[in-house]
Amino acid sequence: MATKIRLQRGGRKSYAFYSIVIADARAPRDGKFTEKIGTYNPNTNPATVNLNFDRALYWVETGAQPTDTVRNILSAEGVYLMKHLRGGVKKGAFDEATAQKKFDAWKADKQKGLDKVAAEVAKAKKDAAAKELAQEKKMNEEIAKKVAKGC
Repeated sequence: MATKIRLQRGGRKSYAFYSIVIADARAPRDGKFTEKIGTYNPNTNPATVNLNFDRALYWVETGAQPTDTVRNILSAEGVYLMKHLRGGVKKGAFDEATAQKKFDAWKADKQKGLDKVAAEVAKAKKDAAAKELAQEKKMNEEIAKKVAKGC
């Protein structure tokens, strides 16, 4: 049985919400599946991913083939990095503790980058609101001058 890791669509029209599932390659997109390992919501900024990391790693190591989108999601979550590190442990390049340390360092670096981007977005939002408030105050002053002049 050829097993795939793919997205199963849910949600309403124009507001897709996906489940990440393990399914037989012959099963229809929203049909029968073997196991649900997570969810993916592309409607939020950034997209929200809730993934059972251990089960995803198990299925990738077992040989389940992900679709392109799911491969990108798994790669961003670090599943493929952990698979690579476990391969190094099996070959004797380093031990399990070193592999976990490398993975934790990668995860911390990635989180730092995400926090930086979130801070930049929050700052841009705050600056835009301040600029809009300044324009509104200027407009109100002009209107007040016209009203005072007109009397």
